[in-house]
Amino acid sequence: QVRLVESGGGSVEAGDSLRLSCVASVPLIAMAWFRQAPEKEREFVASISYNGGSTFYSDSPSMKGRFTISRAKNTLYLAMDNLKPEDTAVYYCAAGASGDYAPGYSSWGQGTQVTVSS
Repeated sequence: QVRLVESGGGSVEAGDSLRLSCVASVPLIAMAWFRQAPEKEREFVASISYNGGSTFYSDSPSMKGRFTISRAKNTLYLAMDNLKPEDTAVYYCAAGASGDYAPGYSSWGQGTQVTVSS
């Protein structure tokens, strides 16, 4: 199983930006970001292929155009711009699959909290 360690979360104000990071214990593996808000189901944010050549984003209107997934070797990033209070959630890094189907991913990080105040 791949070990994933997220960082970069925090408390920010609406309109701010944050960049999350996730270091994987192995390189060249497809990875993704999910998030889970209190009392809500885990939600797909974005995924990226093992070499970064292909990305796939949630079609949720609330996220469109504000989040960018990227990677450098075995580190995954999520740049989040113009953050909104509804982005408040625990953000999870996942590895071992592609696309938006959470059960398909075999490895998960511990999560990093993002809190956006209005």
